[in-house]
Amino acid sequence: MSKYLLIFGLFLLCLSHSIQAQDRQYIPDTVLINGDTLLMLGDSLLIEVPVKEIFWKTGGNYNLNIQQVTLSNWSAGGSSTFALNTGLALFANYKKDNKVWDTQLNVSLGYNRQDDRAYQTRKTNDNFNFVSNYGRELSKFFYLSTQLDARTQLLAGYKYSRPSGSDVEVRTKISDLLSPGYVQSSTGLNYRKTYKDKSKISVILSPFTGRFTIVLDDSLSRAGAFGVVPGENVRAEAGVSIAASVTDVKLMQNITWTSDINLFSNYEVFGNMVVNFKSVIKMRVNKFISTRIETVLIYDEDVFIKQDDGSSKQALQLQNLINFGISLDF
Repeated sequence: MSKYLLIFGLFLLCLSHSIQAQDRQYIPDTVLINGDTLLMLGDSLLIEVPVKEIFWKTGGNYNLNIQQVTLSNWSAGGSSTFALNTGLALFANYKKDNKVWDTQLNVSLGYNRQDDRAYQTRKTNDNFNFVSNYGRELSKFFYLSTQLDARTQLLAGYKYSRPSGSDVEVRTKISDLLSPGYVQSSTGLNYRKTYKDKSKISVILSPFTGRFTIVLDDSLSRAGAFGVVPGENVRAEAGVSIAASVTDVKLMQNITWTSDINLFSNYEVFGNMVVNFKSVIKMRVNKFISTRIETVLIYDEDVFIKQDDGSSKQALQLQNLINFGISLDF
């Protein structure tokens, strides 16, 4: 009898082991080879799952800076002021195989209000800049590129003055949206390189460049402002251009520098340069607070700047901003 019980017990043990073996689940091993994910199921099945490639990289930054001074019965003198400056920077970069396409949009606007002035609220900053560059790789660092550069402002700009012998301050309209507007299209050779610290450098030499100056405001057009023929709205030029930029250069811990310069010379007066230069030094305190030092230099022989004495002359245009406030990267 015991012999039959022993045989029956061995049978149950074998059956239990067989059932457990059938219910066992194998956890696949994952191996990454040449950018592809290979899933190995058990010892016999191999499935290849391709990794999704990312061709677009997008992001931006928003900054807001506010300053307020309120005075009441202040013996030291002065006046109450309020200042606001804000800016938005967006980028969208594409890269696939031997093709690259980089696009940037920068918009900034600033106001200052002072109580003791005839025109209390005045614009201090107004820039709109759109740049898009498409290139095809020729070698490791050189590309054949086409670039579109568009610049203007958003709101009307005024020159404030007080005529001799008068106590009344007057303002004269000197610019507006697309008055002027500059559109520059260029094709040439682009040297570009990205370093290990993610800083970038780009230099574009374009012997085939078209530059269009737009003045849509009728009063400014009739006056021949910004080099257009009086009464015309567009001035077209052909020439050569050089555009260079450095991006996110690390000067010190939490301090970066971004800068770009665009030089254009008309073939008809070759050697006379239109200069657009911008430099931004960003000193980040933490994730949300930063200080920005922005400098803009512009020189254009076709732009005559109205002086306080009523005369107009060619001059170097300078804008310098030091902002401390909220800065959000996304």
